[in-house]
Amino acid sequence: MRILLAEDDEMLADAIFRTLSQNAHRVDSVRDGQQANDALSSGDYDLAILDIGMPIYDGLEVLRRLRARRSETPVLMLSVRDSITDRVAGLDLGADDYLTKPFHLFELEARVRALLRRAHAPAGLELTHGRLQIDLVGRRVHCEQRSLELTSKEFALVELLFMRVGRVVTKQQIIDHLYGWEEGMASNAVEVLVHRLRKKLEPTGSDIRTIRGMGYLVDPAN
Repeated sequence: MRILLAEDDEMLADAIFRTLSQNAHRVDSVRDGQQANDALSSGDYDLAILDIGMPIYDGLEVLRRLRARRSETPVLMLSVRDSITDRVAGLDLGADDYLTKPFHLFELEARVRALLRRAHAPAGLELTHGRLQIDLVGRRVHCEQRSLELTSKEFALVELLFMRVGRVVTKQQIIDHLYGWEEGMASNAVEVLVHRLRKKLEPTGSDIRTIRGMGYLVDPAN
């Protein structure tokens, strides 16, 4: 999943970034409300984590602008403010959840999992494609009870492609979903990743087709 993190406390932002990245999420991190607003205006995110007390635009203003664009991106607000008034203001503007500092990173992870489950509930918590079972919560892939050993990037690619079965996924969409702004990426990284994943999926009967000049496609299972 692709997550935008907008937090101006560098130490806290780095801790959240590491925690979410270790759980195979692609995280873009910004430090002020202007950057957050620009990122949400131009990018496709599965979740936004917004600190209220940011410079330029505060988190509530970023949220207001997001909802004014009719975006349904789930939003988790972070703040040292703990009054009922502040919580109500965020929820009334369209926040999906609210976490007061200080908090434990385990709780943040749980809130993130819950919001992502809720956002993708229509697709279910497990995807099935032929003999392949994809556990979106546990982030595991099985074929007839046998677990496939996938890297975090490989699982993120499985998640992206198999949640869009029957639709072409472009190379740029893969790059946006898998690679953060500050992460180095070789020019052929997507091709190499798709090749590795194809080899691992080969025994399962599920395949990734290359659509020349467009991207990649997983056909519906027979």
